[in-house]
Order: sequence, then structure tokens, then C-alpha cells
Amino acid sequence: MQVFGAHEFQIIALSLRVALVSMACSLPLAILVAYALARYDFPGKMLADAIVHLPLVLPPVVVGFALLVLFGRNGPIGSVLDQWFGIVFAFRWTGAALASAIMGFPLMVRAIRLSIETIDRRLEAAAATLGANAAWVFLTVTLPLALPGVIAGMILCFAKAMGEFGATITFVSNIPGETQTLPSLIYTFTQVPGGDAGALRLTLISIAVAWRVGRRLELE
Repeated sequence: MQVFGAHEFQIIALSLRVALVSMACSLPLAILVAYALARYDFPGKMLADAIVHLPLVLPPVVVGFALLVLFGRNGPIGSVLDQWFGIVFAFRWTGAALASAIMGFPLMVRAIRLSIETIDRRLEAAAATLGANAAWVFLTVTLPLALPGVIAGMILCFAKAMGEFGATITFVSNIPGETQTLPSLIYTFTQVPGGDAGALRLTLISIAVAWRVGRRLELE
């Protein structure tokens, strides 16, 4: 008996690509933002912290609509990217990755920030007294010690991306073969008569895929 059909394989591959790209693109910025929030006091820090966590409190549809306004072909950012660089996010899988990255970014930042805040700053000071500059201290002391939080943040961001629906469907719609991910197809099945079995099957697939990839990231 065939476990997955060709269409299901396509949906799983697209969902994994969106989740992995969103996680990978978010990681460098999330580390820098988490480090800045954990280690520095600066004017507007509370505002910056609020902006970082804004996607957690806004309805996902609002985030998707904001992305559509800003990154659509006629938007202030989207038009520039399209005309000058040929980059289009709206109604493309890359837009789904962008929406998922924004929704998962606060979770990644929070996990990494909490991990950095638990590091004994005397270890960093000791490295500095031995002649290491700030960047070298960060790379050789802070980042390795914060690795559990980094991994946790990656898993959270990946899981959020795999399950993201509201922002994605608002920004890039539900286009088969281009932007239709597992949550979008599950939603499609729930809208047609007799689609419950298909929706349940894809739900179980989503759980299995997310658990498998999460375990692999955790072990690494």
C-alpha cells in the first residue's frame, strides 16, 4: 500500500522547504537581536522588545495583510524589490517563508535571549582579560554556551513555520504547487464534503514530520 501520494509528497516537500528557509534566514538576525536585548541597555529597548514580540499578539491575518501591503508588487518595498532586483514575495513560496519567519521570529529570539541571560558574565570577562575582543568572546564563549537556547529557538521557529496558516494564506494565498502548504491543504479539505479523512491524514503527517525534524535538530 502506498503511504503517500505524489501530491502529498509535493505538499510535504514545499512545507519543509518553507519551514527550513524561514528558520535558517531568521537565525542570524535572531541571535544578534537576542544578544542585544540580553546584554545591552539602550534608549528604546522596551519599544524594540515590544516590536520583536508584536507578531505574537497580533492576529496572524493582520501580519499577512501588512506584508501584502508592504511587499506586494505595488507596495513600497515589494515594488522596489521587483523592479530593481526581480524579487517577488507576494503569492510565491518565498512569501510563505517570509511570513513564517516573521511569525516564528519572536519565539526564536526569546529562547536565545533567555539562554544568553543565564550565562555567567564572569566567563566572558575572563576571556576579555586574556586579550579576546568582543566579537571573539561572543563566538568562542557566549554563543557555544547559548547553544541549547539556539537549538530550542530553531525548533520553535520550525514548528511555527510548519503550522503557520493565517499570515501565509493572507499574504500568498493558497495556490497548489506554489504556496499550498500542509495547513493550507488541511483547510481546503475541511471546506469540501467528505474531506475530513484527508484533513485527518494530513494532520497526522504534519505531526510526524514536525516531530521527526524537531528530534533531529535536538540531537544535533
